[in-house]
Amino acid sequence: MSSPPKTQTVLSIQNLTFGYTANSTVLSIHGFDVQAGERIFLRGASGSGKSTLLGLISGILAPRSGDLEILGQAMQTLSPAERDAFRAAHLGVIFQMFNLLPYLPVGENVMLPCRFSSERARQADAAGGEQAEARRLLERLGLDAKAVWSQRAANLSVGQQQRVAAARALIGKPGLILADEPTSALDADSRDAFITLLKEECTASGAALVFVSHDGGLASQFDRALDLSEINTAGAKEPA
Repeated sequence: MSSPPKTQTVLSIQNLTFGYTANSTVLSIHGFDVQAGERIFLRGASGSGKSTLLGLISGILAPRSGDLEILGQAMQTLSPAERDAFRAAHLGVIFQMFNLLPYLPVGENVMLPCRFSSERARQADAAGGEQAEARRLLERLGLDAKAVWSQRAANLSVGQQQRVAAARALIGKPGLILADEPTSALDADSRDAFITLLKEECTASGAALVFVSHDGGLASQFDRALDLSEINTAGAKEPA
């Protein structure tokens, strides 16, 4: 897939609706934009639709109607396979459940995006090479890269797995980072340090950041904060 056109608007949502069944609407968003380099905090209670929204932005789900553009690419015009390829090349996703491959070594987990996207591999090579960049990111996120590099991801603590997932999302300089409750397993000091490092890495690469959490106390650490209820007019809840 060719690179999307350059644009200052990284994410644009207009008149989007989505429901898991024909008779329900979980999301109805008139408008929501994220600009290049912007760090957004999006708060949402359990079942409010925040995971569904991230699924739509990442291309895992497809909207029922409306327009969803990422880096100038209209996602609703892509097939499921094309959305997967676009996500691999241009988005870094820190999933709530991490989605690491448990029996793969940490280093291989971090470098996975470079295996699925030639663009991410090219960016990592330009930064000094895939392994060097993976090790740098692990260290930046508070892990001893030498100690964990060859360990299976399943053998790490939950907090360590969160950091590995963040390093995987950041490698290859994707244009948009989506973080779904990425600090849920960290104590307050580790959480604040993690957020600071995550923002610094996004700034260094020019990536926009959408950070989703139920913890409204984190909002002051971001450029802009809003509650999902402010942009979602649907009354239905996400399925459990």
